[in-house]
Amino acid sequence: MEKSQNIFGIRAIIEAIESDASINKIYLQKGLRGNLYYELDKLIKSNKIATSTVPVEKLDRLSKNNNHQGAVAQISPIKFYDLEILLETINKKEKTPLLLILDQLSDVRNFGAIIRTAECTGVDAIIIQKNGSAPVNAETIKTSAGAAFKIPICKVDHIKDALFLLQAYDIKTVAATEKTETSVYDYNYNQPIAIIMGSEGKGINPSVLKMVDYKAKLPLLGEIESLNVSVACGVFLYEAIRQRQ
Repeated sequence: MEKSQNIFGIRAIIEAIESDASINKIYLQKGLRGNLYYELDKLIKSNKIATSTVPVEKLDRLSKNNNHQGAVAQISPIKFYDLEILLETINKKEKTPLLLILDQLSDVRNFGAIIRTAECTGVDAIIIQKNGSAPVNAETIKTSAGAAFKIPICKVDHIKDALFLLQAYDIKTVAATEKTETSVYDYNYNQPIAIIMGSEGKGINPSVLKMVDYKAKLPLLGEIESLNVSVACGVFLYEAIRQRQ
């Protein structure tokens, strides 16, 4: 599947969830009732799928005026990986692991640009959170120049879940944050590591920052206080590559 796809109708969405389809988000009409809706709502909550309550006009547009029954789901064009299974595979490689964690990055173009850079720098996997993260949709695929089909992307319930798992595999974490005096160039990347980038507006969640092994920042010599997250991510990844070569 090369494009994100919308499916509509409550029964169709229930079947998609039960078939383990990778769903980016479900759009719901306000005030839905009935047994079928309650069955869908239960599945949404148990699978922690992102939802949004929207006007009926948006549902009409998303479903191209077909009978949506008050619900439209956006299916991801890629299949997501299970992080623990993937870590087992990565652990067997001779290459030193290099992973990337995106803490609730919200812009699809930034996401696509980061995926492209990650693929070019040999990142083993990208880890995102199920809720609050930019979706992998047609725009993401386009901006990534197709790299989204070439690099494993994992979804976790919470970034902290990923950090606990990485610790079990002896993979160190380094957070890109201004809340440190350590430069990106002062850190040793010649070890198994996961680089963490925060969201465009809020950066890395404080609860996540408390769990990381190291923090590093980029030197900023001008008057602007921050770089675009995709640019900053590129600097971190290429510093890791520079040291490893």
